[in-house]
Amino acid sequence: MIEFPLEVKMEIVTLRLYDTGLIKRAEDRGIGCGVGDYCVIESPYGEELGQVLRESPAVKKAWEKVELEKVLRKATEKDMVFFREKMEKEKEAFSFCRRRIEERGMPMKLLRVKFFTNERKVMFYFSAEGRIDFRDLVKDLARKYRMRIEMRQVGIRDEAKMLGGVGVCGRFLCCMYVLKEFKPISSGILKEIDVKINPNKISGLCGRLMCCLSYETSLAINLSDMGEEED
Repeated sequence: MIEFPLEVKMEIVTLRLYDTGLIKRAEDRGIGCGVGDYCVIESPYGEELGQVLRESPAVKKAWEKVELEKVLRKATEKDMVFFREKMEKEKEAFSFCRRRIEERGMPMKLLRVKFFTNERKVMFYFSAEGRIDFRDLVKDLARKYRMRIEMRQVGIRDEAKMLGGVGVCGRFLCCMYVLKEFKPISSGILKEIDVKINPNKISGLCGRLMCCLSYETSLAINLSDMGEEED
């Protein structure tokens, strides 16, 4: 086994977010979160609550291709109450916004509502085939919640990540479970890994080429590099 100096190691925990069920990894930073613990992690939304699914061994930072979020603290009873109330507010806001969308006959699909914990702001995520004039909808929401309203239209791959699901492999979608960002997947990648083009077998729930196809190419490149180093 290869050993690395302590200064380049960090403990990783895998968590399931309390409100959405999405899977995230975070740096423990010596807080000592164990399996089953609820922890508060930093987030683009301010803070989020997650339950630890498993602990990972110390790994070299250089191996992490994406910047990990950090565990801020183990959740207190006050945190648990706060995030329960926050989730209820998000559910209520989702129902309210969807009713307004239906009443106005707007061709859009509401996906998720997120209240920020570090500022008076709420984000409404939606999908639509084209551009949507949602100015009147924003006015309805602003009158209701008296805070900054932001509408964000997302693509079909982001929609699949938000809604979640199970792929043809029988596992949770990669975009929901492991991916931090989407990378372009083109038909050219199929030639590199010698995969026959069968739309029914290489398309994900979103209808696009499965993200896991890129893993095959990355693995082939890594194995090739290792072979060159041995030579």
